[in-house]
Amino acid sequence: MEEKEVILTQEGYDNLEKQLEYLRTEKRTEIAERIKVALGFGDLSENSEYDEAKTAQSENEVKIAELENKLRYAKIIDESEIDTKTVQIGNTVKVLDIEFNEEVEYTIVGSTEVDLAENKISNESPLGKALLGAKKGATVDVDAPAGVMQYKILSIKK
Repeated sequence: MEEKEVILTQEGYDNLEKQLEYLRTEKRTEIAERIKVALGFGDLSENSEYDEAKTAQSENEVKIAELENKLRYAKIIDESEIDTKTVQIGNTVKVLDIEFNEEVEYTIVGSTEVDLAENKISNESPLGKALLGAKKGATVDVDAPAGVMQYKILSIKK
């Protein structure tokens, strides 16, 4: 199976490393302690605390493997190579939603760093795909579930 490249900013990469370290150390220790306490309750066949702790251990190991995989295939965006001539991953783009006459600012990030509360959208999202490579002043069409939406690019910055 060919692995997909994971595009990250340096900040995103660092956050994944911190999360991985937490899961490997504190979380593993916490779960191991829960298993130890549950074992003290005796009969494992009717021990829900033990079952829950083992499930948590399994889920934690899956998360660790996923993070290790993302970090293994990570491509960190070199911020010095980001320009503002065309929209690229790492840019913050101010657009005008033509239908609603509303200005919105989005930061284009890799799919791992998406945070809609902070207007960080994926380069793989319909809007992200439409914006990539476009220049200031251009109007892009976005195929959305509600139909085709148009956005005019007002500014591009790092």
